[in-house]
Amino acid sequence: MASTADEDLRAAEPAAAAGPAGPLQAPAPAGEGARGTAWAARLLVAGLVLAALNLRPAVTSLGSLLKEVRADLGMSGTVAGLLTSVPAFCFAVFGLAAPRLARRFGPAAVVCAGMAVIAAGLALRPYAGGVFGFLALSVLALAGIAVSNVLMPLAVRRWFPDRVGPMTGLYSMAIAAGAAAAAAGTVPLAGAMGHSWRLGLGSWALLAVAAGLLWLVAARRDRGDGAAAPAAAAQDAPRTSITRSPTAWALGIFFGIQATGAYIVMGWMPAIFRDAGVSASTAGLLSAVTMLTGIPLAFVLPRLAARLPHQGILVVALACFGLAGYAGLWLSPAAGAWVWAVLLGVSNSAFTLALTLIGMRARTGGGVVRLSAFAQSTGYLISIPGPLLVGWLNERTGGWDVPLALMAALMVPQVVAGVLAGRARTVEDEL
Repeated sequence: MASTADEDLRAAEPAAAAGPAGPLQAPAPAGEGARGTAWAARLLVAGLVLAALNLRPAVTSLGSLLKEVRADLGMSGTVAGLLTSVPAFCFAVFGLAAPRLARRFGPAAVVCAGMAVIAAGLALRPYAGGVFGFLALSVLALAGIAVSNVLMPLAVRRWFPDRVGPMTGLYSMAIAAGAAAAAAGTVPLAGAMGHSWRLGLGSWALLAVAAGLLWLVAARRDRGDGAAAPAAAAQDAPRTSITRSPTAWALGIFFGIQATGAYIVMGWMPAIFRDAGVSASTAGLLSAVTMLTGIPLAFVLPRLAARLPHQGILVVALACFGLAGYAGLWLSPAAGAWVWAVLLGVSNSAFTLALTLIGMRARTGGGVVRLSAFAQSTGYLISIPGPLLVGWLNERTGGWDVPLALMAALMVPQVVAGVLAGRARTVEDEL
């Protein structure tokens, strides 16, 4: 799988680095041309934000209503745990197809198709009529998310080459906002629609439809210059397999364990609070707080990491926040619910740190692309069993003590891998 990612992403990199040659990024002439270019830029910004808003609701909207979904569909705890593992599997597998699809059809067309797939999956899965159909349509929506998620950085580099930082920050905030809105808003939506969990979950398809319409316009204006760009491999990429780099493995394991914790928290924290007596709407708000906590840290952590000679201290600090949050959930989940939600939100910012380390542990563009592909695909695969195991342990033990102990124990290998990945070295030197 890693070698496939290497081939696809090495080929996609020149297209991203070359920048656009079509009408969406041509230098702005005077008069009507300038106004047309400005209109196209505003359209792309709106499309980027709307697409990013759709990259998490399929996952986070389910947590607050999982109890109702399980009751109506007769879903076991193990299958419910599978639902929280499916996103990681889809991101690891379907995301690998994104660079190849973008080269053939152009990124705008692929993102447009991804939004359509998300809309179809979200609209149909509540009415699938059984557990298998619900799972299959969840996979469909998540496949669209996986492809679109991978192409967001490519779209930014292609259409906003002189504003990569601000635009990346904008769509990152939109991702977090979409996740939080779905976590907090799904229960009120269901209540406003006759207390129907099906309508509450399915309503998020409308957001994907809106994004798809904008990207349809963008795709029509796009001449496919990204797909026609030269496909030569990056000359500055190391030729030795990335799997021979100890730092790459450390970063992949760190990415995987932090993703495990994040998906467990997203999928199961509302259920933990509800079993402790917290209302469904409050549990959704608590989940949203956990996600929103990471937004300011997404701006602070990369700058702080760049100033440190070794980023291991940040890994340890974030793990301490996580341990405190898990301890609070074990001792008094309802009484200190808001505090535990914030602590776990800080801990989940390890995702931002992992992305930052990917850029710091390689010194060439080709090295960054290969390391990113390896670390993320390996990491998402590692994260698959965790949420499933938590659901199984909850069902077997009838409570959350053992699952919480597992979640806390995972902090130990996360710290070890993160400290190793935080050492000041690059994969090019190791290869």
